[in-house]
Amino acid sequence: MKIAVFGMGYVGLSNAALLAQHHQVMAVDIDPRRVELINGKCSPIQDADISHFLAKKPLDLAATTSVTEALTEADYAIIATPTDYNPETNSFNTSSVDAVLDTIFTHRNDISIVIKSTLPIGFTEEANRRFNTNKIFFSPEFLREGKALFDNLHPSRIIVGSDSKEAKRFAELLQEGAVKENVPMLVTGNTEAETIKLFSNTYLAMRVSFFNMLDGYAQQKGLSSRQIIEGVSLDPRVGDHYNNPSFGYGGYCLPKDTKQLLCELESLDSSLMSAIVTSNDERKQFIADQIIQRAESVVGVYRLIMKSGSDNFRSSAIFDVIKLIIEAGKTVIVYEPEYTGDLPFAAKLINDLEQFKAQSGIVICNRMDKEITDIADKVFTRDVFHRD
Repeated sequence: MKIAVFGMGYVGLSNAALLAQHHQVMAVDIDPRRVELINGKCSPIQDADISHFLAKKPLDLAATTSVTEALTEADYAIIATPTDYNPETNSFNTSSVDAVLDTIFTHRNDISIVIKSTLPIGFTEEANRRFNTNKIFFSPEFLREGKALFDNLHPSRIIVGSDSKEAKRFAELLQEGAVKENVPMLVTGNTEAETIKLFSNTYLAMRVSFFNMLDGYAQQKGLSSRQIIEGVSLDPRVGDHYNNPSFGYGGYCLPKDTKQLLCELESLDSSLMSAIVTSNDERKQFIADQIIQRAESVVGVYRLIMKSGSDNFRSSAIFDVIKLIIEAGKTVIVYEPEYTGDLPFAAKLINDLEQFKAQSGIVICNRMDKEITDIADKVFTRDVFHRD
């Protein structure tokens, strides 16, 4: 089959690589640099499996900026463009998805369209009405930054928001490319699939907030956070996963999805969802206060990324922590070799690691790294288990 994939971020590129194992995939992106890198068998994003697949696997994958080239004879068009949360409208900004839909229907009106971008609840059905079609369906993704292709190769479940033969066939394509066998598949309505995505990520945000609150309590009482978490997690109903304390949840999905779901609840009791969002803000203030109380005047920030093995800074919890520390009068320096341009706060970017270590009175990092184990005595982190 021939498949066009719009958007070469984590979601788009991991899906493109997965499907290109058995089918002809044309990746579409507006950034010529990304297109050039993909055609040169290099990944424009940090993901070990994607890099390996592009360099070593015999993928039927090419990238282009030409919509016409990508859509010619295509059986499916996958949309994986970003949908950031807009606080002014209290909703996702779906302009990139709308633009791709308009472009596709300008060229083709007979193609099956799979939306992978996270959406406001009800968007897909409204899009079907707007374009007078039933060929648009939503298929949520459940991927981690830096592990996107791995999670596509070993999916927890495959969900498609339509019972059409095209939607079921697409689910089979995802299963065909996966390493994991007998992946649970669920066929739902489009709106149900959109709701599954938002509630799934909000549950994960709730879990992050819970263990961060536990960790904060342990810090205040001088207790072992690790021992308490291990004891709680031994209950199989809780489980020993997704329980490593952090500076707060951030990244592509959790901040925006929790706020979108909170907006969607409208007249329902949303106190639980409100508490999750509030708790995350309180966690960042708690972490900042821990640093502000220290005597050191120069605070070093090791990496702006949220997770090891990632190159994503978007909505990183550490950004808010840094701003709070600066507001308290501390001098902040940042080591982030992946960052270019000006920082969005009054801090100095230092890309010489040894110089950064020497100038920092205390170093804060969301996830510990072997690069700074030699200065572990002045590192502040809540990374109890040294994993994401």
